[in-house]
Amino acid sequence: MPAPSSDFRVRYLQRIGYEGQAPATLATLQKLLALHTASLPFENFSPLLGEPVSLQLPALQAKLLDSPRGGWCFEHNMLLCSVLQQLGFEVTPLAARVLWKQSSDVRPARSHMLLQVRLPEGLFLADAGFGAVTLSAPLALQIDSVQQTLHGAYRLSAEPDGYSVWALLGDDWSVLYQFDLQPQQLADFDVLCWYLCHHPQSRFLNTITAARLRADGRHTLRDGRYTWRDEDGSVITQRTLSGMADLLHVLQHTFGIVLPESAATNARLQQLLQQA
Repeated sequence: MPAPSSDFRVRYLQRIGYEGQAPATLATLQKLLALHTASLPFENFSPLLGEPVSLQLPALQAKLLDSPRGGWCFEHNMLLCSVLQQLGFEVTPLAARVLWKQSSDVRPARSHMLLQVRLPEGLFLADAGFGAVTLSAPLALQIDSVQQTLHGAYRLSAEPDGYSVWALLGDDWSVLYQFDLQPQQLADFDVLCWYLCHHPQSRFLNTITAARLRADGRHTLRDGRYTWRDEDGSVITQRTLSGMADLLHVLQHTFGIVLPESAATNARLQQLLQQA
C-alpha cells in the first residue's frame, strides 16, 4: 500500500484525537482503533448519492480527515493501514466473505477488507469498518478464545480454509465474516469497491447505513431506524426517524456526518426514507 506523507499521518492523529508518541506497540494499536472508530463514522452515502469512491490517499484525506464524513470498510481500513505502516507496524491487508445475516448455505464473494498486524505478542486483526458491529479493539488471532472489547465480545473459529469472526449479540453468537491470510493488494480492493458501488444488487446502493462507536455505546442507522445500544448490546433507544430534517439532524449530531446540500441529494434521501 502507498505510504502517506508525514503531514497525512499528523492530520490523521489530529482528526481522531490521538495525543503523545505512537510507537508500533499493541497499546498504540488499541488506542488508535478505539479513537478511530469513535471519531470516524461508518457510512455509505457516497455510493448512495453517486459520488465517486476513491481509495487513493489524497481522496481518503479529503473525505475522512478534512470533511465531516466517514466511509465504508475499504476507506476506513485503507486509511488505517497506511498510517499504521508509516508508524512502523507490519500490516497485511486481507479480504473476507461477509456471512452476517446470510443463510448458512450461502458462500458469497469476498467483499470486505480487514488488516492483519504482526506484533511481538503475536498476530492481531484490526477492522475499523464493519458497520453496526465494527471492532473497537484489535483481536488476537487465537481460536475459540472470547475477547472482550469496550463494545462487546468477539471470538474466532477455525475453518477448513481460514477463520471466522463471531460477535456476541444478545445471548447468541453471530458469525460476521470468514477470511484467510492471503495478502491483498490495492488493485484487489479497487475492483471490490467498484463492484459494490455499481452492481444493481449491492445493498450499499439502496440502503442508508451509518454507525459510530462512542463512549456511551454503539450508534447505528439503517434506513429510517436509529438504534443506540450500550456496551453489552442492550437497546437504550430505538426509533423511526420522522423525516428528512430528523435524518439530517441525527447524522450531524450523533454520527458527525454532514452531507452536501443539493436538490438531488435531498430527493435521493427522501426517496430512500419513503422506501424504508
